Amino acid sequence: MRDLTWLGPVPADEPCAQLGDPDYEVVALEECGRYIRRIREVLGPEPEGARLKVKWSTVDAGRYCEVVCEFDDRFPAAFDYALRCESEGPLRWTDG
Repeated sequence: MRDLTWLGPVPADEPCAQLGDPDYEVVALEECGRYIRRIREVLGPEPEGARLKVKWSTVDAGRYCEVVCEFDDRFPAAFDYALRCESEGPLRWTDG
């Protein structure tokens, strides 16, 4: 079964683009792409059955995006990776 772990648009201790900001969709998409690359730097590439991607959602105020780890729970390594993304993912853009 495919499931999602929602990780947010950027590392938890970093500011991010806000819905309604000028060029929000462009800036937010760039931030999410950078966050995916950062997660891979810290945790390594996704194992079989897992995939980091950008997911768009719509609310009354407009569209927003976040990084998710999509995983197939039939693959233990994929499930573990999704959990690690939540618990061990980067909090900042750099280690310092």
